[in-house]
Amino acid sequence: MDVRSNEPLWVIQNSLKFSYPSISKDESAAITVLGGGITGALIAHKLVEEGYDVLLVEKRDICHGSTAASTAMLQYEIDVPLFQLMEKVGLTSAVTSFQQCESAIFTVENLVSKISSDCDFEKKYSVWFTTNKKNISFLEKEYEARLAHGFQVEWLTKEATRELGIGKGYAAIRSRSGAVMNPYIFAQDLLAASVKKGLRIFDKSEIVEHCKKDSAIELRTRSGFKITTSNVVNCTGFESVETIPSQLVDLKSTYAIASEAFSELPAPFKDMIFWDTAAPYHYYRGTADGRIIMGGGDVPYKNAKTRDSLLSKKEKQLIKMFQKTFPSIPFIKDYSWAGTFGETKDGLPYMGKPDADKNEHYILGYGGNGITFSIMGRDMIIPSIEEMPHPYLEYYKFDR
Repeated sequence: MDVRSNEPLWVIQNSLKFSYPSISKDESAAITVLGGGITGALIAHKLVEEGYDVLLVEKRDICHGSTAASTAMLQYEIDVPLFQLMEKVGLTSAVTSFQQCESAIFTVENLVSKISSDCDFEKKYSVWFTTNKKNISFLEKEYEARLAHGFQVEWLTKEATRELGIGKGYAAIRSRSGAVMNPYIFAQDLLAASVKKGLRIFDKSEIVEHCKKDSAIELRTRSGFKITTSNVVNCTGFESVETIPSQLVDLKSTYAIASEAFSELPAPFKDMIFWDTAAPYHYYRGTADGRIIMGGGDVPYKNAKTRDSLLSKKEKQLIKMFQKTFPSIPFIKDYSWAGTFGETKDGLPYMGKPDADKNEHYILGYGGNGITFSIMGRDMIIPSIEEMPHPYLEYYKFDR
């Protein structure tokens, strides 16, 4: 699957920071991670830290799939609001999911420090606002639910919302826990740190066949080489729809634009990230080099050609929306790109083994919380491999 179009900002800025070989002979490892994006990087890093023999395989250049297209707004807020999620999956699972997404932001911060990643990680306030009077009561319900379960949130009135530069804002929830970073650099740095601990990485090596051989799994590449392994961890994101038989996710095409660099980042974007209550929603963040990135305009995914053909139209729509939302801030587009993402029935990820008889594990952080969900996946991957109980294996199981 072609998961993005154009060259996103991160790739243009950073090019190929590291280079890895393709598979040129038969290989073996205790654990094979499929997917060289941010999820694969996080999982491989955890496994090698714990002393496992790990090999990672990516069919493209490393980090050139969905990770390159990510806008990397780190939020604990899940696509399904807390008060609605409690009704869908129960209070414990819903509140724990929000809490662990919040904790994941601090885990990212610690990892950035630990590996000395130059990925421009910055803590931000997260502002969820509405420009529609009809959505004020909706936001109020969410505010009360978060407040009741210990989240640090602040209610912003119409006046306070408009003071942030949101021209027609009626209300907002401001949360203390949010962050931004360059996901491409972070993933690359994680992989480089893991290589020093023994991780073997091969890119431009597409796996075309999985076969069970007695107690092992045999993977075959398009070039005819094989990898013999005891466990496979699939970190292939939205491309996993091609390997999992059941329909877990509705694929969407999404669009993003980046502005020219401002001499000084407009005040609201210095310490806040924004998203609105529209359906589908729009989101806004600043970058370390003084740009503003905006995303949204989601439509059902048909194929890459159709997705990419809409890019010019979506650029205009997003610019118009930005000017309507932040009328006092000029926006001159510098870059644009399209990507593919997915929505699950409850906004939550899928983790663990779809088939208990096969040592094929999945970390699928679908939705707008892909990075924080992948951080959570670090906590359950070893229990999944070692067949130990873990709450995430229950909350995010495939047959829920």
